[in-house]
Amino acid sequence: MPAPDVAALLSELERSEPDYAEHARSAIDWLTGGEPLETITELNVCEFLWYTLPTKVSGDRAAIARALGRLLRLGGLERYAELCSSATTTQILRTYARSGEDAGVAAYQGALDATGVLPPDVPELRWSSIMGPEELGAHGACSAALELAIVSGELTACSPGREALTRHWLTASRPELGGDNWLHRVQGERLNRWVLGRGAAWRELAQPFEVHLHAPIPAPADDRLEALRWLLRMGCQPGGIPLTQRHNLARSVLAESAWSGSDLAAVREVAQDLMGVLRRAGRRLLTTSAGKRLLEDRDLLWEAAASALLAPSSGEQGFRASAREVALLLLADNSPADRDRVTEVIDCEEWQIAEVEATLAELERRLDAFGLRAGGRLTPAGRSAALAALRNHALRPRQYVNMT
Repeated sequence: MPAPDVAALLSELERSEPDYAEHARSAIDWLTGGEPLETITELNVCEFLWYTLPTKVSGDRAAIARALGRLLRLGGLERYAELCSSATTTQILRTYARSGEDAGVAAYQGALDATGVLPPDVPELRWSSIMGPEELGAHGACSAALELAIVSGELTACSPGREALTRHWLTASRPELGGDNWLHRVQGERLNRWVLGRGAAWRELAQPFEVHLHAPIPAPADDRLEALRWLLRMGCQPGGIPLTQRHNLARSVLAESAWSGSDLAAVREVAQDLMGVLRRAGRRLLTTSAGKRLLEDRDLLWEAAASALLAPSSGEQGFRASAREVALLLLADNSPADRDRVTEVIDCEEWQIAEVEATLAELERRLDAFGLRAGGRLTPAGRSAALAALRNHALRPRQYVNMT
């Protein structure tokens, strides 16, 4: 049975409770954006009541919430109507009014998490805080599926099954998408934004890679991660990996290994500082829980090691990350990643050139740590690693500057 027409509901409210009609008209316009009433979800209602209403709508917000509740109740949407007059909504609106927007947003986010209808991050996809149309569609579809499962009693708001349901809705083929799935749509959108986002020189360089980066890059048979695996296994042993007083690898470790001290030091630097799979505890080096998980999964270890090629160093500025990304694109294209070509693409200032040179040297160290470069060119494994790193970087979620 279709939901009642919004105009008809507003007319009925005008006749029965005229004091609420104007507030309800304003609220429903914000909530539905002109779409039919049956398209709204619990997520839509909560986001309107707990964020849009207190931050973007002027007037008596409590009265607007009550009026929206009257309208939704007339339309038979009792559960959504109850949200409008709930103690949670009253408390959040009061928090905005008394403690300011930051406190109000924190209360909104906490309440929204508690509903269980906010799709969780899953291994295949971390949600952006700035979503394009495809990601918004995927997020809304997953939220609606979670809402239905919670209302039906299949799941609870804190059930671990929420992740499995989200993964299913992201990866299952959808008739409304012509047999495609939401995950592919979101990834395609992110790749396209990555290619088109940074000027003509960048687009010319990145465009040919878009088709190559749609599918995951498999780990090559020779992934060159033997030294990393060896260190991780050593770090899992009782007592971990012994270090000198200056926190270098102990001589006993070097004597036992099949690699030179400089090679192991380079691998350790990437593993500890960029991958977070090793950590220092006094004069011992220990494998982290993340490192132990990666050690058990060859593909995940490969992906993490490849992603480290573009991982930001502590406190580095954005243009250095861009320079490293451009250099990796050039190398993957079998072109020299020289300073002049990189600075031409990122269009940096003259005072930044020395920083670009340092960034290129850092990238070379990362590549050499895993033997991914020979004679200034990428090895076959190096090209696979470069593509995997670029894909991971292109598909990362878009976040507001002040968000982690």
